[in-house]
Amino acid sequence: MSIRWTYAFADRPAERFTRALEFWAVVTDTRPSQPRGDRGEFATLLPVGADACGKVQAVASGEGGAHLDLAVEDVPDLVAAAVRLGAASVAEHEDWAVLRSPGGQSFCAVPWNGESVRPPVVRGSRLDQVCLDVPPSAYAAEVAFWSGLLDGWESRPGSRPEFHVLTPPPGLPVRVLLQRLGEERPATAHLDLACADIAATRAHHERLGAVHVADHPRWTVLRDPAGGLYCLTARDPETGGLPAAGQD
Repeated sequence: MSIRWTYAFADRPAERFTRALEFWAVVTDTRPSQPRGDRGEFATLLPVGADACGKVQAVASGEGGAHLDLAVEDVPDLVAAAVRLGAASVAEHEDWAVLRSPGGQSFCAVPWNGESVRPPVVRGSRLDQVCLDVPPSAYAAEVAFWSGLLDGWESRPGSRPEFHVLTPPPGLPVRVLLQRLGEERPATAHLDLACADIAATRAHHERLGAVHVADHPRWTVLRDPAGGLYCLTARDPETGGLPAAGQD
């Protein structure tokens, strides 16, 4: 099953949806679309001269997080492939579907609408990754599932033992990182930005209302104004790889 485009979703509580949309539009240098959906719960981050790869969703309960949309030419085929690999079908809509991976990660199968032009790097950074935070008991199954579903993607261990990287073919805008958590808890997900200069990007985001949470050797954790955690990572915004080692 060929994935033709990828979308990274920021899922935020409904009461903070507008604030999240404003923040992510500025940091990605995009224009927010008009909200759509039965409850006005979806909006797209529209770049100039390129195709969108980021969206914001209002969730009715919980703190939200992130999820991945996979755009394909045949949604039922992708759903069937995912179910064969162990996913559960959560909801089927007119032309798209919600699924859950074996480890509990929600994602969507959506129709491809001809998207092909990746948005550019913005102020030395790019929103380019959905990180799946996986409990240890489900990690091996999640690596196998996503490696099997994302046909044609490079699947390999990352630069640390708790990471596994799934890199899409050239041209697709959003890749996947699986991170094995240090404790057993429900699976979650968050957004990552590749940054040429983490300190500069952090300063810009903090001026827009983000809050610093933690520093690590190659990434910094921030909380956006809507309460969602995300990471600034020391990766090449053009390639997604670590500049020095060429690994992820």
